[in-house]
Amino acid sequence: MEHEGAHAERRDDGFEELGYATVDTDRARRTGAGEVIFGAGKTAEEIVGITHALLESGQPRVLVTRLDAEKAELCRAALGELDAGAPFAYHERARLAFVGEDTGEVSGNGTICVVTAGTSDEGVADEAALTAEFLGNDVTRLYDVGVAGIHRLLAKEDALRSCQVAIVVAGMEGALASVVAGLIPQPVIAVPTSVGYGSAFEGITALLAMMSSCASGVSVVGIDNGFGAGFQASAINHLPGKTRS
Repeated sequence: MEHEGAHAERRDDGFEELGYATVDTDRARRTGAGEVIFGAGKTAEEIVGITHALLESGQPRVLVTRLDAEKAELCRAALGELDAGAPFAYHERARLAFVGEDTGEVSGNGTICVVTAGTSDEGVADEAALTAEFLGNDVTRLYDVGVAGIHRLLAKEDALRSCQVAIVVAGMEGALASVVAGLIPQPVIAVPTSVGYGSAFEGITALLAMMSSCASGVSVVGIDNGFGAGFQASAINHLPGKTRS
């Protein structure tokens, strides 16, 4: 695979021009997290070029989301030639990849709970959980504890109450987020999924239900946006404590 970024124009003002992308090499300094690559709609060659530019700029690890298995293998091979020292880990169900050395460092204040209504929601939940782990958080997964068998959720109440923030992933009617928010004092990030029969309208029903929740403390991201939920939860989990004068 020819590397299109080979003739990139490297700048000292926080970005690099590749021709097909303007890579934000300053994002980690500004926001605390480096640029993340959205893989859908990009060719493997473009993903490789952007990843290589970020690694070359000093970003130690790169997250690539919405990456299918075929494209992931092309990226793995090409990055192996360009960045032989950078490990490549692909998670097929979550459709994301980590490029770079995992130090295992945890910098978040507490634990993030990722809760799913059903097994069919787990791809989106894995995207959220792995994003949060990539960003330096401890994550507890509580999967398949939806309202159709609510005793399964109630049996996990201690784990829920011990977290710093909860991500709740549900399709169908999306009721689980309201239930969780009614049980715990922590913020709840609701993720509607496109799981369900025709009246679920590919996630619209769950989205509207979550946005209309009568439980306080629920925020909602877009349909199937596990990445957005994981990123938001990480930001909450990294907030500094109250300072006293």
